[in-house]
Amino acid sequence: MEALVIPPDQLRALLIAEAESGERIMRALILRRVGLLETGAGGPVIVGRRGNGDVLRLEGFLRRNGHPRQVLDPEADPEANALIERFHIDPGQLPMVLCPNGQLLRNPSEYELARCIRLVRPVDPARIYDVAMSGPALPASPPRFMPDRKGCPSLCSTAAHSAARRAPRLMARAYNQAQKFGVEMAIPDEVIGLDHSDDLAMGGFVLNLCNGERVSTRSAVIASGARYRRPAIEGLELFEDASVHYWASPLEAKLCAGQEVALVGAGNSAGQAAVYLSSQVSKVWLLVRGSDLATSMSRYLVDRIAGLSNVEVLTRTTVTGLDGRDGKLEGIRWRGGASRQDVHRPIQHLFLLIGAEPNTNWLSGSGVELDAKGFVSTGADTAKGRHPLETSRRGIFAIGDVRSGSVKRVAAAVGEGAQVVAALHSFLGGSSTRPTDSPSVQ
Repeated sequence: MEALVIPPDQLRALLIAEAESGERIMRALILRRVGLLETGAGGPVIVGRRGNGDVLRLEGFLRRNGHPRQVLDPEADPEANALIERFHIDPGQLPMVLCPNGQLLRNPSEYELARCIRLVRPVDPARIYDVAMSGPALPASPPRFMPDRKGCPSLCSTAAHSAARRAPRLMARAYNQAQKFGVEMAIPDEVIGLDHSDDLAMGGFVLNLCNGERVSTRSAVIASGARYRRPAIEGLELFEDASVHYWASPLEAKLCAGQEVALVGAGNSAGQAAVYLSSQVSKVWLLVRGSDLATSMSRYLVDRIAGLSNVEVLTRTTVTGLDGRDGKLEGIRWRGGASRQDVHRPIQHLFLLIGAEPNTNWLSGSGVELDAKGFVSTGADTAKGRHPLETSRRGIFAIGDVRSGSVKRVAAAVGEGAQVVAALHSFLGGSSTRPTDSPSVQ
């Protein structure tokens, strides 16, 4: 019996035209992808020691993008040693990655891994997209591509789903739904600039990518989020791959299960992380620069933390140094309290949740107006008659954490993402009027 092979374009048309059949097929595809995520089947195999910084880097990249993967540790898995011997891999070349297409990578970059599993594909320079989007993304992540609901060519530029800490079913559904409507994805593919274009017949914009490619589009949505702040601690970058974390997900919790950890921060994100980690580790040292938590954290979190026996809050405390070797943290030094006493603890994991700043450096010179803190201004703050999500440049919209005045919550960002679709349809429907706003120099 021969398998029925349907070309992607015909299958996409079938899924859209036949709503009931399309939903059944989509449900099957979603369940299949969830199964792959839970078992790791069908994805790349990472061979390297668990806890190694590069292993964590590659596994984290795949996890954030909702991609199946397996990790084999040579110290525990006979299969790992068999692969090392088969491909004659020197220990210094680990981790190695075996892609589903059979290609072997030796300690690859995220971009090399993305190309191997076809998350990154060349952009057609002759194509004019309806929409270019910069999100949803993790802070400081470069951009990816997507089309709009109409199936018209469109582009989304960001690197990774921010749904990493939510159910895999949510990521699987988002991924499959995007593909259903003709998605083009390139993860990661960083946007470094946004220019006005006079080459398009109906006006529009050009996204400049870090690899030299240029993407032409009639409209754009900025959803590039924010990047985590990094304190001025000497040698911090030496431990960021394996021991310093900027969020607390199940992956990080597994790494430090049963250990003592230090967490720096006093906002709601830090409080939520402290509560979550307290159920996974032996003790959480919560280091707070201010005099108390109540001035910067919601009361329910303050009360919750006060009731946790394995969370100790140290006020007026700052990290003064890190000790370790080979990229692995072995101890943390801090100074705090009224006596400003120096303390050293044998802690191997440091969590930094001290806020974020908007990821808008790439908008420099674009003419998109920013507020005093660098967030993108929208609506009436820019000009009379602007859509609430439209920026100072007609045809360019901003949603999510990067937008000035947003509430910095996932649910709100999702709502703004749905809201901007109607604004895009309205703008593109009347696109006979070119976006004539001229960019100002910033």
